[in-house]
Amino acid sequence: MLPPPTAAEQSHSLQLGAHIREALAAAGGWLSFERFMELALYAPGLGYYSAGSEKLGAGGDFVTAPEVSDLFSRCIARQCAAVLMRTGGEILELGAGTGRMAAAVLTELAAQRVLPERYAILEVSADLAQRQRERLARLPQALHERVVWLERFPERPWHGVMLANEVADALPCRRFRCEADGISELGVVLETGGGEPAGASAPIGFRERAVAADASLARACDEIFAGLAEPLPRGYTSEVCPRIAPWIAALSASLARGLLLRDYGLPRRHYYHPQRVSGTLRCHYKQLAHDDPYINLGVQDITAWVDFTRVAEAALAAGLEVSGFATQAAFLLGLGVEGLVAEAGAGIERTRLAGEARRLIMPEEMGEAFKMMALGRDLDIPLAGFALQDLRHLL
Repeated sequence: MLPPPTAAEQSHSLQLGAHIREALAAAGGWLSFERFMELALYAPGLGYYSAGSEKLGAGGDFVTAPEVSDLFSRCIARQCAAVLMRTGGEILELGAGTGRMAAAVLTELAAQRVLPERYAILEVSADLAQRQRERLARLPQALHERVVWLERFPERPWHGVMLANEVADALPCRRFRCEADGISELGVVLETGGGEPAGASAPIGFRERAVAADASLARACDEIFAGLAEPLPRGYTSEVCPRIAPWIAALSASLARGLLLRDYGLPRRHYYHPQRVSGTLRCHYKQLAHDDPYINLGVQDITAWVDFTRVAEAALAAGLEVSGFATQAAFLLGLGVEGLVAEAGAGIERTRLAGEARRLIMPEEMGEAFKMMALGRDLDIPLAGFALQDLRHLL
């Protein structure tokens, strides 16, 4: 059972619902799920990431690894240091959340005396950007003065490390279903209370409707199915994210050397497993996960797991190399997270850090579901976080 939305949240959802209803009308009464997800997350002033609501932490809708423990960010900093010592340059973080990871990474790099020339943040959420500014203003001046905020990707390729933590899962995706006569695409239509015609006084609701897949979606599905060990059953429903390739291409155009991604997802053969019959679409609202994207509009997150094979293919097409791929647990262990816990000595602090480390690395917590991927150009250096990697099932 989800907690009921507040009056303010209900009002906000109604406003976004009306905006989506207008888009539906303009499109002839059917929207692809991809377009619905884009509006629900990014509609100016109304979408989840465009409006002012607390998203991260105990008071928000979900918790990410940097919010669980600075141990995660300190390991990220260690991997960044190895790259920066070879390449020099900057760090660019895409979507910096509350700014906690940026603060911890800069602090750890300062301790190792491998600071970037600057730490740039590209953030689409105005309220998160404000929280980042407030947190990072508390850093020592020598660190705080290195932080800048960008409105778009750098126009010229730059050297350094680009960090993308839980960004790809929020790219709008298309949804498909395997039918007896081929592939259908799941989209969204208007549903009014009691079957009444839509009107100003009618409740705003949305529901799924399947239509025949167009040529681009059918082609994408054929490419997916060709690499699977067995056919998918009738009724199988899942997602495909066509925006991965242009997103990676844009990252590549801005990057001279170095890139690190983190998200929850799987290689393709595991992502599109016959037993995963309902796909990976998930919504997050007040620390609870559910699978109904048509409620709590604008006040809940909507995500889908990442097909890391698609990411790797897009990277190779954009002239990047897959320098590493590992579970979060393997990545953190490779960078010495156990040693960071041991440094705390005995007592309450070590007990606290040990508990945080378990949450980060245990399979039933974050250790297996989240993956780390390093993409690079001219990045011929050993990456300790990927010493335990296994690329066999990725491509």
